[in-house]
Amino acid sequence: MATSEAERGRQTGPVLGTPDDFPDRPERRGRFVVHVVIAILCAVCAGGWGYVMWASKGNTQVIDQVIAFDARRGDSLQITFEVVKPSERAAVCRLRATDVGHAEVGSREVSIPAGEGYVRLTERLETSAQATSGDVHYCYLV
Repeated sequence: MATSEAERGRQTGPVLGTPDDFPDRPERRGRFVVHVVIAILCAVCAGGWGYVMWASKGNTQVIDQVIAFDARRGDSLQITFEVVKPSERAAVCRLRATDVGHAEVGSREVSIPAGEGYVRLTERLETSAQATSGDVHYCYLV
């Protein structure tokens, strides 16, 4: 019956061998070029992502802010908001009312004519259910 060297207690070296038992690694060339190409690809991707984030921010020339809203009535919501825009341009703002589950229960677009740079408005939105909050969804220049 055959027995292993470990069972006989005669193991004299490592099981997998020593570093001298293996051939030398071949030299790797071009590693610097690979790293430069990867760095360029990462920079292009980061720049592209930065552009997408910048472009998705929208028109920053119109600044809107909700001052107050009154959601006591079950069929409507009253919202007071202000808009700052270039005075020579008109703007369109979309108001919306949401319920307790953040579902939209009413919306309305409001046109703001050219002529004033700062406008404070109070509008009433008809709702399909009890609203719990109101906000300015977006504003853009026309």
